[in-house]
Amino acid sequence: MGKPTEIDWDRLKEILHEHQDETWGLIPLLQHIQETFGYIPPEAIEPVAEAMNLFPSQVQGVISFYAGLSLTPKGKYVVRVCRGTACHVKGGRSVLRLMKKELGLNEGETGADYQFTLETVACLGTCFLAPAMMVNRTYFGKLSPPKIATILTQYQKQRGEDEKA
Repeated sequence: MGKPTEIDWDRLKEILHEHQDETWGLIPLLQHIQETFGYIPPEAIEPVAEAMNLFPSQVQGVISFYAGLSLTPKGKYVVRVCRGTACHVKGGRSVLRLMKKELGLNEGETGADYQFTLETVACLGTCFLAPAMMVNRTYFGKLSPPKIATILTQYQKQRGEDEKA
């Protein structure tokens, strides 16, 4: 994902065309747009509504209802720290505190370089791994300060390699 760029309207039209005949395609369409652009550009709401024969307010309502959909750009790496009961009991607050310190971000914030976004979630559904977190779609569990440091180093190293390429 990384730094948001100008909206490629032709690419958006292609995505809309792929999904326009789907009966229940709004959520997959919004997910596809978000995966392509890193977020759902607010300017895309009207074209999405037209393609799906919906009102823009209906599209907006779906986007605001689902926490996984975003109208604002997120970092290349979205870190989600679990706040669920099992994670809380096993040290989830410490994990969140450490992530805030290491990333220099508060919950819901994205770094100025668009590399990391820090979020909390009610539950990741991986209680047996408590305390747990995700980076994008990868789960990490049984977290400890050294393990968190290793994970962050891995993603920061990837960032450095991306910048060289």
